[in-house]
Amino acid sequence: MTHTAYAVLGGGAIGGTLAYHLVRAGHPVTVIDADAEHVAAIQDRGLRLDRPGGGDAVPVRATTPEEFTGPLDRVLLAVKAQATAAAADWIAPRLAADGYVVSVQNGFNEPVLAERIGWPRTIAAFVNIFADRTAPGVIADGGAGALVLGEPGGLPVSGRVRELARDLSAWGPAQVSDNVEGFLWAKAGFGAMLAATALADDAMADLIDRHPATMCALTEEVFDVAEALDVRLEPFDAFEPDAFARGADPAERAAAVERLTAWLRTQSKNRSGIWRDLAVRHRAVEVTTHYATVLAEAERAGVGAPVLRALLGMLRELEADPDSMSEHRIAELGGLVRSRA
Repeated sequence: MTHTAYAVLGGGAIGGTLAYHLVRAGHPVTVIDADAEHVAAIQDRGLRLDRPGGGDAVPVRATTPEEFTGPLDRVLLAVKAQATAAAADWIAPRLAADGYVVSVQNGFNEPVLAERIGWPRTIAAFVNIFADRTAPGVIADGGAGALVLGEPGGLPVSGRVRELARDLSAWGPAQVSDNVEGFLWAKAGFGAMLAATALADDAMADLIDRHPATMCALTEEVFDVAEALDVRLEPFDAFEPDAFARGADPAERAAAVERLTAWLRTQSKNRSGIWRDLAVRHRAVEVTTHYATVLAEAERAGVGAPVLRALLGMLRELEADPDSMSEHRIAELGGLVRSRA
C-alpha cells in the first residue's frame, strides 16, 4: 500500500499528536517546527506521545523551517493562530500546484491561508484534540476529541477530503462534513468558556460548575454573532451548542452544563492550553487572535459582545502578569453579566 506523505508545520500539541499517529500508520511525515530544541529532541529520540499509564516514541523526520529543503505537497498547519500569516507566506512558494494545506488549528484561519495560496489549495478543518507539548519532543495525550474535515465555504465533501479523513483516522474518529464552519463557530462558543477558565488556576470543569451564568453569557455572545451570520451550529464531543444559545430552556441548559463538565472530568488534561501558555510557558495566548474574527463580525452585524471583550482584556493583562491569575477575575466577569441582566 502506498502511503501519503505529509508535512506537519508546527509540531506542538495538535501537530505532534497527528504526526505521531500518521507515522504509526506508516505515512512518511516531516515535522517542521521553529523551536530548534523541540526539533533536535525529535531528531535524537523520536516524537514521544505520553498517555496515562505509559507512552512511546516513533522516529520522525524533523527540521526547522530554515533547514527545510524540497517542495510541500500535503501540509497539516498546526502553528498558533497568530503565526498563520507568516506560516502561509513561508508555505506559498513551496506548495505544489496540486497540493493543499489543512488548518488543524484553533480559530478561523482558512481566509488567511486562502489569501496566500488560494481557496482551491485550502481545506477546512475543525479540531478539538486534548493534548499538550510538555517537553521538547514530548506530547501528552489529554484524552479523546473530535476532528472534522471539509471543503471551505460549505462545498460538497470531495475525494481529497475523504482520503485525508481516512489517513487521519489513524488518530481517531476523523469525520467529513459540508458544514465545517458550523463546527468552528460552535467551538468558538465552547472555547470562550475554556478561555475564561484560564483566568484562574483550577480545573476547567470545576470553574464552569462554579460560574455557569458567566460561562453561558460568553457562549450566548458568540452564538449571537453566529446567528447573525446564519451559521448552523454543530454539536461535538459533549458540547451541545443549542443549549448554550440565547433563549435556551434553563433546565435544558443546566443539564447540558452538567453533561459537559462530567465529560471534561474524564479527560486527563484538566486545564486549557490557554492556561498552560500563561502559567507555564509565559507566552502570548492565541485566543485573542481567534476572537478578533468574532468581534469583527459582531461589529459588522451590530451585535454587542461586552463580556467577551472584557475577557480578552483580562487575558492580555495576564500575558503581562501571569501571577495575577485569580478566580476573582471570573467573579468580576460575573458582575458584568449581572449588571446587564
